Amino acid sequence: MNVTRTTPPRPLDVTALFPQLAPLARPAIRLHPRPGSPSPHDSSVGGPLLWPADEPWPHCDDESHGAVADEWNEGPIAMVPVAQLYVRDVPLLRPPGQADLLQVLWCPFEHEPDYKPPTVMFWRSATEVTDILAAPPEPSAVEYDGYIPRPCVLAPEQITEYPNPMDLSKELQQQLRDWSNWQAAGSVVDSSWAPYPDSFYDSHLSVAPGWKVGGWPPWGLTDPIARFCAACGAGMVPLLTIASNEWDSSNGGWAPHEDQHLAALPRADVANPPEVQVSKGNHLQLYVCPESPDHPHTSLIQ
Repeated sequence: MNVTRTTPPRPLDVTALFPQLAPLARPAIRLHPRPGSPSPHDSSVGGPLLWPADEPWPHCDDESHGAVADEWNEGPIAMVPVAQLYVRDVPLLRPPGQADLLQVLWCPFEHEPDYKPPTVMFWRSATEVTDILAAPPEPSAVEYDGYIPRPCVLAPEQITEYPNPMDLSKELQQQLRDWSNWQAAGSVVDSSWAPYPDSFYDSHLSVAPGWKVGGWPPWGLTDPIARFCAACGAGMVPLLTIASNEWDSSNGGWAPHEDQHLAALPRADVANPPEVQVSKGNHLQLYVCPESPDHPHTSLIQ
């Protein structure tokens, strides 16, 4: 890791106002991808993978890729590296066995019925890869450039998150909507939030935006949707959030200290260093089974 990013402290300790939130705290690791030249031995977004030379590269052979650039695209599409995460950099990962490396790839096309890019995940032990694939195949076509991440190095940073308001009990949601409960914070919470103080919680105190491992899901496109493991039925947990931006006008306070000057700019591109656009600006969440990392993962657009 050769960059540093630091999330500013939250405007207040939300558990001091709402003690019921304390047991709901979850650790998350913000990845803070920034343009660079990662090697296969680095954690990265869109960078080269530590891929064994004798292992077939994954392809998507779905027949729905369809017409691209006025030509009919035939044949399997080479999948695209999305993220490579070493446990040494992202200790929240829980790999199977002796694995210490997670690799995530996707097809650069949105597939029906959910209109999201299908993903594949590989856990491996870095020490077992002695001969690295030098020239991975590139996709013969892509739906649009937002599915080809710009190579980025990472600056992993552990933070604490609290649930999206929709993940809270009705009673606690009502308490968050009651302005009188926020007045104990004094001027920290500007009176302009009085008509909708729960939005202050949502934007500044709960779920961090951007690429991250762990934490809570950023609901909004839909209500909370429980995910269950297809192999054992266990409730699945968030593994990786693949984001279309790291902040926006509603949550610029999450922009790292080092990027506050960029957060003040009206340009949206500065908040999206990997230049990824998931489903025209949404986020893709990958979920895994807490009982076994070998069980199939699932994904959800938000």
